[in-house]
Amino acid sequence: MKILMVAPEMVPFSKVGGLADVVGALPIALSKMGHDVKVICPRYSFMKLDSKWSPMEKVFQIYLGREVQFGRLWQRTLDDGKTEVYALENDTHFDIPTVYTHDYALHEQEGYRFAFLSRAAIDFCFFLDWIPDIIHCHDWTTGLVSVHLSTRESETALAKTASVFTIHNLQFQGVFSSDLLAFSGLPMNLFKADGLESYGRVNSMKGAIYHSQKVTTVSENYAREIQTPEFGFGLQATLKYKASDLIGVVNGIDIDMWDPQTDKKIPQAYSSTQMAGKAIAKAEFQAKMGLEVDPEIPLFTVISRLFHQKGLDVLMHAVPKILDNMEVQFAVIGTGEPELERGFADLNGKYPGRFSAFIGYHDELAHLLYAGGDFIVIPSRFEPCGLSQMYGMRYGNLPIARATGGLVDTIDQYNESTAEGTGFLFDHLNVDAIYYTIGWACSTYYDRKDHLVQLQKNAMARDFSWDKSGIRYEAIYHWAYEAKNGYVYEQPKPAAPVSTKAALKKVRG
Repeated sequence: MKILMVAPEMVPFSKVGGLADVVGALPIALSKMGHDVKVICPRYSFMKLDSKWSPMEKVFQIYLGREVQFGRLWQRTLDDGKTEVYALENDTHFDIPTVYTHDYALHEQEGYRFAFLSRAAIDFCFFLDWIPDIIHCHDWTTGLVSVHLSTRESETALAKTASVFTIHNLQFQGVFSSDLLAFSGLPMNLFKADGLESYGRVNSMKGAIYHSQKVTTVSENYAREIQTPEFGFGLQATLKYKASDLIGVVNGIDIDMWDPQTDKKIPQAYSSTQMAGKAIAKAEFQAKMGLEVDPEIPLFTVISRLFHQKGLDVLMHAVPKILDNMEVQFAVIGTGEPELERGFADLNGKYPGRFSAFIGYHDELAHLLYAGGDFIVIPSRFEPCGLSQMYGMRYGNLPIARATGGLVDTIDQYNESTAEGTGFLFDHLNVDAIYYTIGWACSTYYDRKDHLVQLQKNAMARDFSWDKSGIRYEAIYHWAYEAKNGYVYEQPKPAAPVSTKAALKKVRG
């Protein structure tokens, strides 16, 4: 199939959250399966393009509602030798120091920025004379792509192109003035309750949900949760209406980059059967973080954006009770809300040698945290998928997490009778729940060493590669194409390749 990915961020070129990791890895997995995959994303001013990128000579025109705007496309092939990435340069919209703005005064401007990207993704297909079978859009920033496909492009060469829309985090929906429709060139009759209208404003996420053939989100449990008032952020009724087309697919991780057997950013490689390197990593991490270097004490770690969603405010209040009553260490790496940054930094002085917080992000230190930690704490209020628990398990750093979203789908609860499981889950987000679950992990560390070793082996054996998720997305693309066209898209057999036209068989009745 011909597949176009549209995204606001992509590893390794721009990254804020897990969305960038998905867009960096999924296209490669799909290309490996034989699909023709291209990705278009913005070229922000902070992106430094190396010699692998080359500019396209022809000027790229974007046909908006009020005017034609112009851009420049930079192209490169990823290291897999197959996947093509295009970075769209436009100083009006993308000459910015960050992917997303947190300045309310610039909020409406952000709406225009990503409406421009959405329209550009459509015109990109005509610019290359390359008509995809599927356009896969990621989060509200690309939500208007699906709307364009089902309206303005219904009688163009893109009429058969189906759209798949992935919700990475329903909390952020892209809500703006209705003037955004005129700017985009979309008809005002779409501004209705069963379209883009939400409380008198345009909701890009809502529009994408209604206009896409298939809607995915990043774990099966999160797909169920967002249909409830607790997690639906006002769109639960829309998602229930679309429930038959709503599919949860757990994210994968880059198992080559995150592999303790080959990781060059840790002092010594190790595996589930040869764990000496993990002890060396623990000692080095303790030293770098200013903790007492002690191989016998359990080390609890946190690596996260310091935001309300992550439940770290509750953990911050639980830490003194934990450190006052248990022989443990804590290490935190993250940046985010000033109150949380200050709160964790203050704990440094109160518990020297036992608690350490690094405010910021450092890639090598992150690898060392996963390798050196014994437990990784993830007390999220909600978590669409989560990646840190997968990285942690890959390195034998056992997760302690709230039972929500993708954490439920990826962590198996420890069974104290059998030593089955890969981590420790708790239901309610409060100080006592965190305290007693960490106490459970602590007692396992000290009193059931054989179980701890088995849990680490269980966790390190889990397959979090993109191969399984890629197969799921391949099936979803076929379903989306069928839903759009009434045709079954049959995968050509490797032994006897056939053309795309020959692979389409009309479904009678």
